[in-house]
Amino acid sequence: MKPIKGKRILEGVVLSDKMQKTIVVTVTMKISHPVYNRLVIKRKKYKVHDEEKKAKTGDRVRIIESKPLSKQKCFKLLEVVK
Repeated sequence: MKPIKGKRILEGVVLSDKMQKTIVVTVTMKISHPVYNRLVIKRKKYKVHDEEKKAKTGDRVRIIESKPLSKQKCFKLLEVVK
């Protein structure tokens, strides 16, 4: 799949692959705190559509934003990095 202009591409680690065609990916971001000027680590979990079940738990993956596929899924698997 080719990246599309205007779509967010995120990189994270697969936490779970127990669902059918869905994986849970945690994305970690380091953000500078606006007042204290220190790095703050923010983590967020995303449910990602994985049609071919390529990603396994512990894999590093790249995901891309897409149209809503269900109530909580609006990302698709772009590629397995490692």
